[in-house]
Amino acid sequence: MKKGRVWASVGYPESLPTDWLDKLTETGLQIAISPLHDKDLDPTGESKKPHYHIIFNYDGPTTYNHVKDLCSSLNMTIPIKLESLRGMYRYHLHLDNPDKYQYDDRDRILLNGFDASSVNSLTATEVDKLTTEILAFIDDNNINEYSDLLYQFRVNDLVNMLNVAKNHTILFNTYIRSKRHKAQKGIET
Repeated sequence: MKKGRVWASVGYPESLPTDWLDKLTETGLQIAISPLHDKDLDPTGESKKPHYHIIFNYDGPTTYNHVKDLCSSLNMTIPIKLESLRGMYRYHLHLDNPDKYQYDDRDRILLNGFDASSVNSLTATEVDKLTTEILAFIDDNNINEYSDLLYQFRVNDLVNMLNVAKNHTILFNTYIRSKRHKAQKGIET
């Protein structure tokens, strides 16, 4: 009998009961629900039916039949055992599929304490890309203080940029200070 801790299923809005979110919350399971995938295309370019990808994170190994019963009670597809929680979590937004529509993380729903921080870390390539974007942001917005940089990211809900800036304080603070010093000396950047 197949067992696993992390499972996934798909739910179609027209098939889900109206109280499906309440029922999922009542399970007590840590659950992550993707934004509504309503812009996905099939290989021929036709629109796919809108759907949600749902991750069920159990505290211990759980049988396929147990998860299947839950999914069936909510009219979801047959569950699959996940090999990678992080991979499916990233697939919610198509982060690793640049040719697919990129969904917004703010539209994801987390239930019952699903720990996004454990699966939501950026790859080294993503950190490098964001570092370059932050340097350009500093230049384009004439940021003169590190505190102003953090403020802009915070009020504009740019969470990943804020996290990269916080984790690379010396780099960005030194860059801003250097630009300010050059400006005081009349040296062009």
